[in-house]
Amino acid sequence: MCGIALLVSGIRIGFSSLNLDSISSSSKSHLVFSVDDLKAALQRRGPDSLGTMKLLLPPHFNSSNSTNHRVSSFNEESHVLDNVSDMPESFAEFVFLGATLQLRGVSPVCQPLMDSSGNVLVYNGEIFGGIEVGIDKNDTESLMQSLGNCCSCRSQEHRTTCDFNGQAKGSIVDVLSVIKGPWAIIYWQESSKTLWFGRDAFGRRSLLVHWPTTEDPRFLLSSVSPTSSSLQDSGFEVENGTSGIKFWEELSCGIYSMSVDVKKSDGRFHSEIKKHEWTNAMLKELIEWERDSIEPKPAELNFSHSRTSSAELDINSYSSEIDLLNVSFDGESAPDRISAKTGVKELRRVAPLRRWRLVHINADLSKLTWEKKRVLSLINPANTYMDLNIGIALWLAARGEGWMYEESNNETDEDKRVNYTSRARVLLVGSGADEQCAGYGRHKTKYMHDSWLGLHKEMKLDMQRIWKRNLGRDDRCVADSGKEARFPFLDEDIIRMLLDIPLWEIADLDQPSGKGDKKILREAAHMLGLHNAAILPKRAIQFGSRIARESNRKNFGSNRAANQASAGSVVINPVFMATTVINLTSQMQSSSL
Repeated sequence: MCGIALLVSGIRIGFSSLNLDSISSSSKSHLVFSVDDLKAALQRRGPDSLGTMKLLLPPHFNSSNSTNHRVSSFNEESHVLDNVSDMPESFAEFVFLGATLQLRGVSPVCQPLMDSSGNVLVYNGEIFGGIEVGIDKNDTESLMQSLGNCCSCRSQEHRTTCDFNGQAKGSIVDVLSVIKGPWAIIYWQESSKTLWFGRDAFGRRSLLVHWPTTEDPRFLLSSVSPTSSSLQDSGFEVENGTSGIKFWEELSCGIYSMSVDVKKSDGRFHSEIKKHEWTNAMLKELIEWERDSIEPKPAELNFSHSRTSSAELDINSYSSEIDLLNVSFDGESAPDRISAKTGVKELRRVAPLRRWRLVHINADLSKLTWEKKRVLSLINPANTYMDLNIGIALWLAARGEGWMYEESNNETDEDKRVNYTSRARVLLVGSGADEQCAGYGRHKTKYMHDSWLGLHKEMKLDMQRIWKRNLGRDDRCVADSGKEARFPFLDEDIIRMLLDIPLWEIADLDQPSGKGDKKILREAAHMLGLHNAAILPKRAIQFGSRIARESNRKNFGSNRAANQASAGSVVINPVFMATTVINLTSQMQSSSL
């Protein structure tokens, strides 16, 4: 897990081919934040190292000359990144920032990376396949080497390798298309003077973008929005009923490029941003999310359990201790806390040689003052009460501060309650299970109205928008504690496997809740001996932890009033947002004095 960012100024950037409706009107906000603001937000994601690099393209820039730029690392405490550049108008400036949480590799790696050819890379992700990563190597270093071997054809639209000085070379799009795993990337290819950026096909790693406007012509990319930028960044409905323009947006999944040139007509830097198609046929099939078997046939009603038997290898592997993080806003009475206690007993029975720790994380919403303000910044540009509630629960879980029962060696003694903070650096998150296994209540509603085809279309819609509704937000909330979120249900091989299984074996929505929804996962749990877990009803984290109930009472007066107002989709009051961010910024400044 890493935090990455890029700030580009001095270039007139076009993006008409992207059809971005949200920036057809100009933003009226004037946003000012410093490099320190951005670095602080990024370093919480990557606590092991932090680096910055500035690349300048001077007026005599020539796209065919690989030595016409200046590069420097810097640590300017007062470098203000507002929309008034302190660079001469004729210069183009690229500022790369990278913070690293290193989970792989023997030697420490500090981003940004620059190779001998002048290519620059900041990368936030894991490589689980597609590119070979040696057992003692780091993902970012391996990717840098693969990208360095790519051709420098500016179009990058070819579907086969090109012949470069007698050597067959693939494109950058080819390399990124074969990566298995979550990623977000910013890469400068020196030979073609082209900036590449993007995120994986499912959006498992956050990457926010600020598209240039008349008032603010900078082009910005960042894993997370700086806290101080949230005040002008509400994007909420204003008094006249029109919607404000958000400063930050979630970058749509995909690969983008921006080639830099100087126009002879005005001597200024110009560029056009293009979005490229994935070149991996298998990945394109997963994105389309189509399955062959949607409606059941009489001869296909029996299901073989062999597909899920390999899961036993995971639960019965004893090489790692497991912390089970449970957040409750209602002490021991929250539904998720009750389920967690039952669940850990089952796990200890099924896999007694592994150590399972149930970490009780108790919270009181009324006392979460600065924590709530921090999460408001992290979920940005998401802005509903549901986003905030989910974000708080995830953020508290990732922080891992709670208590546990320390088992006594003497059978006559009671277990001792002790404070405990999880030191795990990887968090497994269940996102994608409900979307792919018909776990939402509206899936059953859709099935009852439109049968199997209607259910399939609804699930497909969920999968194709999960990057915008869930994953960027969740990644930012988990990573703020220096932890990496991993989404096992969104592994490319798991998605492929589930699509190959007939839909009626994935779910049986004629059955009651707790039985037919997520049928395939329930049957897998039964196979593993987790019989109680197999019959639990689905509860979203905001309901199972009881944070939604507490939030409804505080913000709407009661659960009934909240339900009548459809509280989950209600946008947070902009005055509330502005006040909380101002207070948080003041607190942070005071604490640094």
